[in-house]
Amino acid sequence: MAWLEVVNPGIFTTVQDHGRIGYGADGVTASGAADRTAHDAANRLVGNHPDAAALEVTGGGLSVRSVGDTIVAITGARVDVTVNGRSVGDCARVRLRDQDVVSVSAPSEGLRSYLAVRGGIDVPEVLGSRSTDTLSGTGPAPVHTGDRLLVGALADELPCEEQIPPPAPAGDPVELRVRTGPRDDWFTPASVRALLHESWTVTPQLDRVGIRLRGPGPLHRSRNDELPSEGMVAGSVQVPPEGHPVLFLADHPVTGGYPVIAVVTTADLPTAAQLRPGRRVRFVRLI
Repeated sequence: MAWLEVVNPGIFTTVQDHGRIGYGADGVTASGAADRTAHDAANRLVGNHPDAAALEVTGGGLSVRSVGDTIVAITGARVDVTVNGRSVGDCARVRLRDQDVVSVSAPSEGLRSYLAVRGGIDVPEVLGSRSTDTLSGTGPAPVHTGDRLLVGALADELPCEEQIPPPAPAGDPVELRVRTGPRDDWFTPASVRALLHESWTVTPQLDRVGIRLRGPGPLHRSRNDELPSEGMVAGSVQVPPEGHPVLFLADHPVTGGYPVIAVVTTADLPTAAQLRPGRRVRFVRLI
């Protein structure tokens, strides 16, 4: 039986798969990998099922020791990957021998990297998922030094490709496509235009729950009624009373009492998950 022993958990590392689908009515967020594209790419490189659990590494710094021979891949944010101090590169399949230590640097581009091991991370499932939900505390705890992460059996044949093209550098500003609503009518027309035509800056207040943004000025409501709590999805752009938007990510609450002015498309959520403090964002309305 092989496992990964955590030598250094880095800044923040969790176990993630595709999440808990179908429990929103019970107040349970789907959670899962914030950047699904990168998560699935890492699994594909090592021949795993797409839903196999991998390590989501936020900010880099992770080091794990392979106990037994394993195969891993690291995708997502651009990082330097080393094995026993020797550079091996990211976005590629890496074979580890017993006691090899693979390390992930701080990212030079992006925020979240994904380490997949052939067979997947085998932690206990909670409501059908191995994902860590940081908002509710559902699922496994974030990774700590000394943890032993068992390797599972969710693997098929290895693909022919041993490496994939790295993600293209993000633009400046990063464009995120949105559909306005469902509560854009709670804001003045000028504020709706500002959301779509101004650039918004990512603040240091970001995590798996969401990202607080700052712009040239607050968004103003046209209505001051109390809004009853209503359902939310990942990608919701909610505007609290101070007028600065919050973009919700994988661990978002399932309901909220502030109006949602727009929703980022599912296809652009992986891009949003890689935003780091200081990056500029522009919302582009889909026609």
